[in-house]
Amino acid sequence: MSVVLFRRVPVASPIHDLWAGTKMISAFLISFLLMFLPTWPVLAVMIVFLVFIVVLARLPLGTLPRLPWWFWGLLGLGALINAPVGLQAVIRYAQTVVFALVMVAASFVVAWTTPMSDIAPALAKLGAPLRRLRVPVDEWAVVVALTLRGLPLLMEEIRVLRAARKLRPKDTPLHLATENPLIDILTAAMAVSTRRAGELGEAITARGGTGELAAYPSSPGRRDAVALIVVVVVCAGAFALGFVLL
Repeated sequence: MSVVLFRRVPVASPIHDLWAGTKMISAFLISFLLMFLPTWPVLAVMIVFLVFIVVLARLPLGTLPRLPWWFWGLLGLGALINAPVGLQAVIRYAQTVVFALVMVAASFVVAWTTPMSDIAPALAKLGAPLRRLRVPVDEWAVVVALTLRGLPLLMEEIRVLRAARKLRPKDTPLHLATENPLIDILTAAMAVSTRRAGELGEAITARGGTGELAAYPSSPGRRDAVALIVVVVVCAGAFALGFVLL
């Protein structure tokens, strides 16, 4: 499986130039609509809209995931499990799968077109009204920034741990029968994550705190307003279509 995760694809396009908050609001509107009206007409409109965004973003074909055969095999197995219940159960299952894929695709589009360093400042600006309620918006934004920064490092650590585990000498058959590769990798990953978290916390404390989220924070502009209007119109049209055909 080859998927570009948590990394912006450096391509010049109007979608890349949008403010990160605009993309997050758009993804929220799409998810909010699909949660309340996940019908086939609405899903079809959202699929066409996401394809249009991908084309407008000029993402290369290599960016798109190439899912392995066992993934499609598991989806087919799920359909077979629902088949004895009836055709309606299979249709509902397919609808749920398409809904999940649309949500994942929307998240990937945001990740592919947005620098991860812009996510936390955008969250802090979107949550600015909550500061009046004494909600720790800045602290939450820092946690999100550190999480996004740490996920690629954790994935790389897991790759290193898997490679190191393959180089271990084979032991007795009893040991091979009792070992669990998944548990071993997860345990080692948790230990590495805990150690890195401690080191990161000590480094932040030594530097006097988290400081500013971004040296040059961005703000929404006219093109962001136009993009949000387009997203709202598409969601409203999809809702109207789905409600009429319901």
